[in-house]
Amino acid sequence: METREGIADFSLLGGPLYQLGRRLGLVRGTNTVLLGLTIGVGLWLIILTLAFIEGVTDRMFTLQLIAGHARLLVVIPLFFICESWVNPRMTAFVRTIAQSGIVPPTALPALDAEVARTNRWKDAWWPEAGCLLAAVVMAVMGSSLQSLGESGVYDPRRTALGALVYFQGGLTLFRFLLFRWGWKLALWSWFLWRVSRLDLHLLPGHPDRDGGLGSLEGVHERFTPLVVAISVLECSAMAEAISMGTFVVTDVYLWLALVLLLDAALFLGPLLVFTDKLWAGRTKGMGVYARLAARYVTEFEAKWTSGGSPEGAPLLGTADLQSLADLANSISVVRTMRWVTIGPRLLTQLTLAALVPFSPLLLFKYPLAELAQKLIKHLVGL
Repeated sequence: METREGIADFSLLGGPLYQLGRRLGLVRGTNTVLLGLTIGVGLWLIILTLAFIEGVTDRMFTLQLIAGHARLLVVIPLFFICESWVNPRMTAFVRTIAQSGIVPPTALPALDAEVARTNRWKDAWWPEAGCLLAAVVMAVMGSSLQSLGESGVYDPRRTALGALVYFQGGLTLFRFLLFRWGWKLALWSWFLWRVSRLDLHLLPGHPDRDGGLGSLEGVHERFTPLVVAISVLECSAMAEAISMGTFVVTDVYLWLALVLLLDAALFLGPLLVFTDKLWAGRTKGMGVYARLAARYVTEFEAKWTSGGSPEGAPLLGTADLQSLADLANSISVVRTMRWVTIGPRLLTQLTLAALVPFSPLLLFKYPLAELAQKLIKHLVGL
């Protein structure tokens, strides 16, 4: 089936920042990683240079400011790695549901309209302007905000030029990019909701056990860098607070649970919009395949168990037996069809991406030297 041009052009890459990156040669196609590195690492190098000129470089490299380094050197690049990684999968998903008949021909004009609407919104200037305004407001209110660490809010006592550039520029830019991703996630979730309201033709017997929507799970697997970015941000902020004595290691478990809930809401929640369609498709499919099975088995028995086959017809190697086995497998697929497009692989991948960045916090409770000593004792049996 030929894909409409509008549907094939679906993308969440757009907006003033994306267009600026293209003009500067920092964006090539769907690859925006160089733009992210330029923003994050470039700003970090400017701050480091200013700190070196003022002779306060030693103050930068302390545990109390590790979240500031993490925001610029890790989290911001991960934002752009994620959008470069996930966007081609989004485009492929939309193309797949159009070409495979999941969206029937009668619903293709509605899908085309939703794609066009989403493309207009992602190219508009006002969402990013709103994100920037929110980031500026937070910068103005920074001294009254509560933060886990030292590098989360501006302290007027910090007079070094590098600190001013970070808190008034770098932190504001980071928040802008964070809100920008929030807008992208909201736009993607809204698009999925609108698609789920179309008259979809789900396939209960599809081997992906998602009625043909299995590629959507592959899209959300590509959000892994964003999950890592959230955990790195929280972990580094906690490390700052622990090093200052304003946070205890035992409280990490509560925050870790909150991060997991946040990740589930952001990256698994949007997948639930297809639940009613999948459940209805499974129910309908069970009925259809049950009737098909009853008809086939009736004819099979009439032919092979009730004397309907020619006398002396060989039973071994007959295609009827293989067809019966294939039908049983098809019914098994329908019976195990999921009512959410969330499989074990996606859950495992996102959970590990959320948990692994928190592992360095264990060093506050179990110092590295102590861990090494215990490991050696266990190895030698002491």
